[in-house]
Amino acid sequence: MKKLTVAICSYNRAERLPELIQALRAQPCPISFKILVIDNNSTDSTQSVIAELSTKEGAPLDSVIEKQQGIPFARNRAIAECLTDDFLLFIDDDELPSARMLEAAVYSLETEGAECVGGKISINFDSYPRPNWLSDDLLPFYGEINYGTEPFWITDRSTPIWSGIVAYRMTLFRNNPKLRFDSRYNRKGKGIGGGEDGIMFQQLLQQKVKMRYQPDMAVDHFIEDWKIRRSYFLKLHFIAGRKYGQFQMEDYARTIFGVPPFMLPQLFKKIGKTLGMFLRGQPGVLREAMNASHALGSIWGKFLARHEKQTH
Repeated sequence: MKKLTVAICSYNRAERLPELIQALRAQPCPISFKILVIDNNSTDSTQSVIAELSTKEGAPLDSVIEKQQGIPFARNRAIAECLTDDFLLFIDDDELPSARMLEAAVYSLETEGAECVGGKISINFDSYPRPNWLSDDLLPFYGEINYGTEPFWITDRSTPIWSGIVAYRMTLFRNNPKLRFDSRYNRKGKGIGGGEDGIMFQQLLQQKVKMRYQPDMAVDHFIEDWKIRRSYFLKLHFIAGRKYGQFQMEDYARTIFGVPPFMLPQLFKKIGKTLGMFLRGQPGVLREAMNASHALGSIWGKFLARHEKQTH
């Protein structure tokens, strides 16, 4: 009989685990499944909550503690723990599944032949009010995914799927021991950034893995109040830019302290455009400021890459 593990990578969200695990246990699923919490060094009551929940009826619940701090380490630990299973599904600890999420995921993996399947992620503001400045075009930066109501095969970068809700055939990882989440794109605890799932998506595309978008495999993603700030989006883009410049951007022959000269006027242009839009009261100032923040982060990333080469 085929086996599925539902992995929850968690850090200090003990209060969210009971509702999530209850919702998972209430799911219809055509194959046997268990729930595994990867406790990434939580300092709250996560372990005692899991111990209590493990005694209740429903799908088996277990946990392991991953001492290396950061989301890619927690995700890779889940892969290591589940290598002998058939399927692995990731759901975040700040999400709740739709009524038939597991059924939809298994259908894509087992019947449709997908090797990786991702679903719809809706942003939920029930816990905190949504401010007027937070427009719909910013929601994808919280992880929102909505490519419509029909499933389809993913063949390019225009429709990425993220680890907020994604499932894999474990043969992907058994057959390729090097296929793991990139720890350079780390996000520790409740920090900002990450990007390890985006790099994984790019790797799967390059390897022509059969990827599927399945909208019935849906979750609600609950946003915490500290993320409902303009500064969150600026920090997020600075960190993304830094990682791009440090790890992905090509090297150039002519640089100033490792930074290609053309990047500096590009940055000043973006800053000038942002200030001009702000002074004129034009819409879209935050998006332009995010672009400038990403450009600044990219410059810093190129500088760090040069420093790392010199010290190794």
